[in-house]
Amino acid sequence: MDFRWDIVSEYMPYFLQGAGLTIVFSLVAIFIGTILGLFIGLGRMSEKKIISYIFVWYINFFRGTPIFVQILLIHFGAMPYFMNPVSPAVSLTVALTLNAAAYIAEIFRAGIQSIDKGQMEAARSLGMTKAQTMWHIIIPQAFKRMIPPLGNEFIALLKESSLGAVIAAPELMYWGRAASSAYYRTWEAYLPVAAGYLMLTLTLTYLLTKLEKRFNLS
Repeated sequence: MDFRWDIVSEYMPYFLQGAGLTIVFSLVAIFIGTILGLFIGLGRMSEKKIISYIFVWYINFFRGTPIFVQILLIHFGAMPYFMNPVSPAVSLTVALTLNAAAYIAEIFRAGIQSIDKGQMEAARSLGMTKAQTMWHIIIPQAFKRMIPPLGNEFIALLKESSLGAVIAAPELMYWGRAASSAYYRTWEAYLPVAAGYLMLTLTLTYLLTKLEKRFNLS
């Protein structure tokens, strides 16, 4: 195989730039998605049926439809109502955030419900409110159990960010497609992209493993 290193060298600055933006998009989506996921998960467990019903269908929609379709709907359908011109970077971040929130909400729900209900009753008998008990007792214990599934979701989100290329969000995959279109070469365009995603996911896996060990020790 005649591998052209000159193409890789030419596009390497763009690959690095795209990798940096991939990290930014993913971190923002993970951070905001985790906060939204917590509140959506709590709303999902609400005793008020109408509130629970709304969040159930939010989760059903984002878990039951392809993220590719969600990105297109948000970029071409929803975002034009909020900004003109529409930024592909913003559209991708919003889509990743809303999608992640649905999955993280179910992780929070499962983690919280895995804690013995007697702990809630004991804390309430000591005079703590339901919110105080949830924040200081239930969620810290549940979080330890949620680290592995949360880690899997974060890794999946990082890889799903590659779909932003279809709306020209300038992440890593976008520049792989650009190199492929310019030179009609596959290996030179997509092998560096694959290596970039591999390095990012391995780094994230390592950090999550360290975090899990630290929580287990504590």
